[in-house]
Amino acid sequence: MPVYRLIEQPVFPGPELAEPDGLLAVGGDLSPRRLLLAYSMGIFPWFNEGDPILWWSPDPRCILEPDQLKISRSLAKILRQGFFSVTFDQAFDQVISACARLRLEGGEGTWITDEMRQAYCLLHELGYAHSVESWREGKLEGGLYGVCLGRCFFGESMFHRAANASKVALVTLAQRLQRHGFELIDCQLPTSHLESLGARQLPREEYLRRLRQGGVTPSTMPPAGAFLQEGDMSPPHG
Repeated sequence: MPVYRLIEQPVFPGPELAEPDGLLAVGGDLSPRRLLLAYSMGIFPWFNEGDPILWWSPDPRCILEPDQLKISRSLAKILRQGFFSVTFDQAFDQVISACARLRLEGGEGTWITDEMRQAYCLLHELGYAHSVESWREGKLEGGLYGVCLGRCFFGESMFHRAANASKVALVTLAQRLQRHGFELIDCQLPTSHLESLGARQLPREEYLRRLRQGGVTPSTMPPAGAFLQEGDMSPPHG
């Protein structure tokens, strides 16, 4: 199948037209309208610095269902002890910057370019992108960020400086999403870390059906999720 070159208008080919590796289209921009349309269709951007914007819709798709989260005994103990304080949307820019910086410091590349960071910070200002932060003694030790539409959370990246900090953030997020009746957390691609927490893979067709079930339909401006309405968790110390 061909890889489609996007036009100026915020439109995408159907995700079922993606290449076997998931690559669907090239070009376009990272405007809120295009990004939100992409997520509502099961598409996400992923590209390296200096490359054109690439858009993906892999088959199968990795998801984590909030009510199927697996918590090990050691992680459950850390949660009970309250080793980390967890907040929502208190340090979005710090979280996305740390996700990029720690990958680079570890000798890995990162798709979180300055252009991507600015685009998701704008989505955060508009109420669509959210962060979860794990704090210890006033220091940001881990966290994650993603996009929330309908009753689905589209995870983008996570980081940790202290062991288990990102896991605590993810568990706290999943528990809150479960209370609000969320359908799924989109993990995009599988990793052993995510699978240990209960993530599994779905055929793309089933994944798209689950998005619709979660109230996410293709639209230029889908409704933002409401999982933050109950207020923040514990504030950072210090």
